[in-house]
Amino acid sequence: MTATEIVKITATEVIVPAKPGSLNSSDVHDTDKGFARKFLTGESWTEFANQPKWIIQITLYNGLIGIGETYRSASPSLIREAAETFVGKDLLSLNWRRLPLTDQRIYEAFECAVLDLAGKLLHVPVSQLLGGAYRDRVDCMGWTGRRNPEDAAQKAYEAMQKGHKMFKFKCSDEDPVRLWTAAIRKKCGTGIRIILDPNQRWKDVATTMQLMEGVDKEIMYGLEDPILHEDVEGFVYLRRHLGIPLFRHISLPYTQDIRDIITFIKHEAVDGYNFNGAAYNSVLLAEIAHLEDKPCWRGSEVDLGISETMGLHIAAASINCTIPSDIFGELVRVDDLITEPVHFERGAALVPKNAGLGVMLDMHALNKYATGNIIETTANSL
Repeated sequence: MTATEIVKITATEVIVPAKPGSLNSSDVHDTDKGFARKFLTGESWTEFANQPKWIIQITLYNGLIGIGETYRSASPSLIREAAETFVGKDLLSLNWRRLPLTDQRIYEAFECAVLDLAGKLLHVPVSQLLGGAYRDRVDCMGWTGRRNPEDAAQKAYEAMQKGHKMFKFKCSDEDPVRLWTAAIRKKCGTGIRIILDPNQRWKDVATTMQLMEGVDKEIMYGLEDPILHEDVEGFVYLRRHLGIPLFRHISLPYTQDIRDIITFIKHEAVDGYNFNGAAYNSVLLAEIAHLEDKPCWRGSEVDLGISETMGLHIAAASINCTIPSDIFGELVRVDDLITEPVHFERGAALVPKNAGLGVMLDMHALNKYATGNIIETTANSL
């Protein structure tokens, strides 16, 4: 048995709820069950933080441990199957760019743990394993759910006071976004820019044009995914007629297909991209967008500290990741499950420089938020 052989994998299920008041305004109720099913959020969108995640720990024969975090609602049976695939393998014999997994809701957790271990073995941060860092800090957005105009302005103001240059709002076709921007402009002036993200819930061009009528374009940074992704011509029309930048979210845990970017490039349908997914695929997407001369940012599912730190390494290693990223779990979750939180300075998160991921799992917090479901696979159990 070699020092770098994987001898044990432990997966611990956790539920880490949202902070009170961090999502929608109390008078805004999300009843779109189809949307909730599509994005695996539970009965309603605001239940997403109550969906389980799994914390992965991979142990080598030499005692080193690497950590990772799944997306919400990952499959326990697929996690067990993945663990059985990895146990007994030598970490240094794996193709880190193409691990032997297909399900993207668990892929990143195992990839993160593998790269955390590889970085520790080589005494370099994960960003170096991705090709090297272009930046040592990553600008980040503020973020919240659907709000009434007064709350929208207050949330944007609080983010501006912390140094954030940009703030993202989730929204549906029921939201008076024109009133949001008017209230934000009154309270914040032009001190912070806004991204509206309907998650395709505005559905079509006509609805989008109607909802955007009267929106304060001076404080708008852009509009992300207003209509259905398959309506590429609709994206082209909106880009030409809205007068603000248009962005497309390519989220590999949902689409499962990195090739989604090709059609949008061919049609010159957007001004930039939001990428989230496995590290090497995300860096590849960024390189493709860079060839198109388009910027990007690192997306998320409002994650915990392990995934958010991995997102920082990915953003640091992505040449064109110049738009503030969706790394803001500390604004929303009651705990991040790491011993030292992501460190922010004036709206930017510092990229860890220590070996591997650069953060440690908080075992006390892990035990506190664990549901009691644990999957443990060892070399002896196979």
